[in-house]
Amino acid sequence: MVNNSSGLDAVFAALSDPTRRRIVERLARGRLTVGEIASEFSVSQPAISKHLKVLERSGLLEREIDGRVHRCRLEPKAMQAASTWIEEQRRYWNAAFERLDAYFERTTEHAPERKKRS
Repeated sequence: MVNNSSGLDAVFAALSDPTRRRIVERLARGRLTVGEIASEFSVSQPAISKHLKVLERSGLLEREIDGRVHRCRLEPKAMQAASTWIEEQRRYWNAAFERLDAYFERTTEHAPERKKRS
């Protein structure tokens, strides 16, 4: 499981590329061979292999090798760690904004009215 800073860095770095995000989206529907993944893109097979290696190193992808056939699937633990981190940040910032809203409500209610200029 990716639960340390360097692991999260690797996951977010892997997901920073649109091609890799599309690969993850495709694999979310089920296992695919490298050839099936490559057939969806207009880049070379070696380029797809490099993208898959980045996903693999980040922990997002697992590869099963059966002779010459490489089957890929997502590894949910790495994605879950990233999702957990994002959820923690969302909760923190929502709470901070709620405190700020409450502060503004309190200070606005008790603020003296300003005189209008003519």
